[in-house]
Amino acid sequence: MATGIASNISAVVSSKSDELSSLSSISRPVRCIRRFSCASSSTAPSRRRISCQAVCSEPSSYVNGKAKAGLKDFIHITDFDKSTILNILDRAKEVKALLKSGERTYLPFKGKTMAMIFAKPSMRTRVSFETGFHLLGGHALYLGPNDIQMGKREETRDVARVLSRYNDIIMARVFAHQDILDLARYSSVPVINGLTDYNHPCQIMADALTIIEHRGRLEGSKVVYVGDGNNIVHSWLMLASVVPFHFVCACPKGFEPEAATTERAIKSGVSKIEVTNDPKEAVKGADVVYSDVWASMGQKEEAEYRRKVFQGFQVCIASLHSNHCVHIYELCA
Repeated sequence: MATGIASNISAVVSSKSDELSSLSSISRPVRCIRRFSCASSSTAPSRRRISCQAVCSEPSSYVNGKAKAGLKDFIHITDFDKSTILNILDRAKEVKALLKSGERTYLPFKGKTMAMIFAKPSMRTRVSFETGFHLLGGHALYLGPNDIQMGKREETRDVARVLSRYNDIIMARVFAHQDILDLARYSSVPVINGLTDYNHPCQIMADALTIIEHRGRLEGSKVVYVGDGNNIVHSWLMLASVVPFHFVCACPKGFEPEAATTERAIKSGVSKIEVTNDPKEAVKGADVVYSDVWASMGQKEEAEYRRKVFQGFQVCIASLHSNHCVHIYELCA
């Protein structure tokens, strides 16, 4: 997974690289900046809702000159077209094989530094990014929750500007999606979305790579997600808006993915999209069955309530209707 994520970074910042020069020729359309608000239902314990309202504005790279330098951020999977996404995955597979062979002379990030902002801590995200960047020749700096305190000690725009002057790339794992948008807007170097409450693009890219490694392809596969309609699902919906496959989200009532994100994926017409409350029906004919923890970081107070609500939304291999599929269980990163 480390090399897969590192290769995603490589593809984003490598507009100066001959190996991935095709990325720099892709024009980036005007992007929608999404603003999020939380609303609580009357039931207890309540489930935090993240709503996405699109307010169109110029993408960050046009504001701060990144476009002129041919640099790109990796904030949403839908910021790239199908060809680019598949090229990134192909490149990740190549680099992973190269590193597993023991080859250590491929160092595209030699002399480069990456600032890693962890407002939301994670063992796996830190290890995968830091190890991957190191294996490709770079040096990663870990900035934990108390090192920056974005929005408290310093405004996000100031953090972005300062880190841009010292580093070649910024990766951030934050709570509010607006924070990653602001970092990208005010940074003069590429920004990688390591996770927000709204989406988790690098995780889904790494999982797509896993599917390709096991099945030989992602296109045309039936991918079934069983569990909470969270940030993981939002990124799967975005991937399904770019690459054609059959995506099904099976979740309890009241825990569906954000309606606007689902609607955009369906309207794209790229993939077959389904949201259902029947997990047993959902997994019929599945090529991939995917799940996540029921209570993520920041939802521990809801754990007992969710444990009751999510009964039956478990990936039990023995009960699956498909015995030839790939099973992926996503641990709380």
